[in-house]
Amino acid sequence: MALQCGIVGLPNVGKSTLFNCLSNAKAQAANFPFCTIEPNVGVITVPDSRLNKLAELVKPNRIVPTTIEIVDIAGLVKGASKGEGLGNQFLANIRETDAIIHVLRCFEDENIIHVDGNVNPLRDKDVIDTELQLRDLDSVEKKLQKVSRAAKTGDKDAAKSELVLNRFRNHLEQGLNARTLAVEVDELVHVEDLCLLTLKPVMYVCNVDEAAVVKGNAFVEKVKEAVKNENAQVLVISAAIEADIAQLDSFEDREAFLNDLGLSESGVAKLINAAYSLLNLITYFTAGVQEVRAWTINRGWKAPQAAGVIHTDFERGFIKAEVIHYADYVQYGSESACKEVGKLSIEGKEYIVHDGDVMHFKFNV
Repeated sequence: MALQCGIVGLPNVGKSTLFNCLSNAKAQAANFPFCTIEPNVGVITVPDSRLNKLAELVKPNRIVPTTIEIVDIAGLVKGASKGEGLGNQFLANIRETDAIIHVLRCFEDENIIHVDGNVNPLRDKDVIDTELQLRDLDSVEKKLQKVSRAAKTGDKDAAKSELVLNRFRNHLEQGLNARTLAVEVDELVHVEDLCLLTLKPVMYVCNVDEAAVVKGNAFVEKVKEAVKNENAQVLVISAAIEADIAQLDSFEDREAFLNDLGLSESGVAKLINAAYSLLNLITYFTAGVQEVRAWTINRGWKAPQAAGVIHTDFERGFIKAEVIHYADYVQYGSESACKEVGKLSIEGKEYIVHDGDVMHFKFNV
């Protein structure tokens, strides 16, 4: 599943530095706007201790973690919705992503220039929100013109669309993101084709200095207060610290570094797991002598859909799935032991896969 999170933010907020820490792909990081001109795509391994535990038990020939894609998208400025700066390119790139990681500068440093002269994360957030809202408003109004004409002819579906689109238009005109509008799931079909930018799930990353990495600071508190009604997660990360961690060669050195700072895990690990959750993804595993592997699926998927991630033939010819819950696998130590004590279940096409399931599929095509 090639699902993507796009890292966005004003120039010089630490996007590319953070991206470098997330990925082996090296986005140029420098102290001037528009350093990142083309979107840089990094394939990011999702840390999962369960995969390592299964590998300890099975001792496979190889271990294959699951991944997501992180896209470092060029910084934008006011007027992006009208094509200012790299606006058109920025908005086109973000439209292709599944979720947004919005980096906000929450630290003072006179050596790093700010495009607006001083540090104010709420103003920075509003700049990007406004540009995305204006582009969404344009998309909604264009469709509304077509739908309204059809509604006047008595088209009932068009009339329904008109009502929903008008709600979105009014919401966006108030300077609010589409994701904060209370709508029924079946109403979203009327805007599905628009790929609204402000409808995408979002996570705010407050980039702080070392002194604020554990408890945050006044900037962070203002961000949390501003987004409390957006149902959005707020992470506190120091891109500078993450860059230092990335330079350390061994796991032990990285652990010692984090301990010295009073951190239980790196900001990168927190961010990757949060992005995975933001995309509403879960992991199931396949475990055998050849490989122990993690597979990414959407939460709520049934067994045949999960099988299709391995190969389309698995879904097309699905017969059944042998399922062991992760906790049982660890407790009893092997597939055969789980089978002996009745902890291996046979599931059909309606089985909803749980996070951590260890699965084996039977199919016939």
